[in-house]
Amino acid sequence: MSHKSGFVNILGNPNAGKSTLMNALVGEKLSIITAKAQTTRHRILGIVSGEDFQIVYSDTPGLLKPSYKLQERMMQFADAAIQDADIILYVCEVGETKILDEYAEKIKRSGIPVIVAINKIDLADPDLVAEKVDFWRQKFPDAEIVPVSALEKVNLDYLIKRATDLLPESPPYFSKDELTDKSMRFFVSEIIREKIFLFYQREIPYSVEIVVDSYKEEEKLIRISAVIYVERDTQKGIIIGHQGKGLKKVGTEARKDIEAFVGKKTFLETFVKVRKNWRENPKDLRTFGYE
Repeated sequence: MSHKSGFVNILGNPNAGKSTLMNALVGEKLSIITAKAQTTRHRILGIVSGEDFQIVYSDTPGLLKPSYKLQERMMQFADAAIQDADIILYVCEVGETKILDEYAEKIKRSGIPVIVAINKIDLADPDLVAEKVDFWRQKFPDAEIVPVSALEKVNLDYLIKRATDLLPESPPYFSKDELTDKSMRFFVSEIIREKIFLFYQREIPYSVEIVVDSYKEEEKLIRISAVIYVERDTQKGIIIGHQGKGLKKVGTEARKDIEAFVGKKTFLETFVKVRKNWRENPKDLRTFGYE
């Protein structure tokens, strides 16, 4: 029996539902999800394996015109995802009508099979969905257009079937029992960052980076120490909050999600430090894994 394997790389504008879709396709919460744009910063792999296939989904940051060096690095992840894809899964929400011309052309020139997933159809009437199918067929004439709802899991079985059909014949790229390429430290940092996106407003979430300094797994307990980096002293005060209540809330809610993710009682210790203008500093960006 022949074996199929390949990379299905997910691209799209911020807030189109790319991370929700990948989590639904993989069956695990690997990418953090918030209502704010630019939540995803890294490229995250989610691996689904069967007896005769392996799909490596790749979630990427939302496409944008960079305003600072961190965003430039984020777009490098998106560029790489176009270059090494076996299939491009372009995700747009049902009300969306724009794509950056630069990326539309890159996708077309790549010669890679494209599936356009029109997401959030549970929020639209059938006439609007049909209208958007025609719109995206004009944008990507060679693509297959699939209306879906990642949240309600509508048409996901068909989407998986079409992706599997398009995969090249290849041995698996990863062990069949692997779910992702990321470490537990990475997921802990992402869970903490998700809570900051949920609990703080304006520029605060975008100025934050998380580093897990220590991750020690004992028989009945995991001990974690993490640093929340911000760019300015005023941001540090906002994160900590009055009498430390802000930081305590972040830590408590993050700990609950970490325990659910790892299936073990967790002790989480968090600190806040200032690293001035880290989003514009190439050395800091390399330290934080933006390469």
